[in-house]
Amino acid sequence: MRAVLIGMVTASAMMLAGNAQADAALATSSGCLNCHQVEAKTVGPALKAIAEKYAGQDGASDYLAGQIKNGSNGVWGPIPMPPNAAVSDDNAKVLADFILSLN
Repeated sequence: MRAVLIGMVTASAMMLAGNAQADAALATSSGCLNCHQVEAKTVGPALKAIAEKYAGQDGASDYLAGQIKNGSNGVWGPIPMPPNAAVSDDNAKVLADFILSLN
């Protein structure tokens, strides 16, 4: 029984790690990492800083997905984030959840 439980936990952890890697790949292929880095501020804020700012807020994932799709201005300073119309609604949600998971 213990071996089965350990195997289930290990498989779950591997699936989560695979999802995180897939979401990081989506962030790369969607162009997010052209202006954002995970740890450091570049053109835009660090993804971890975004995760920290919105941690625990109701509706944060939907809000960030909207920002990803529609762009934003003035939230993190004077440099606007352009809209990402090529990112689907589903992928915007995946990216928002990925960002929030970095906290």
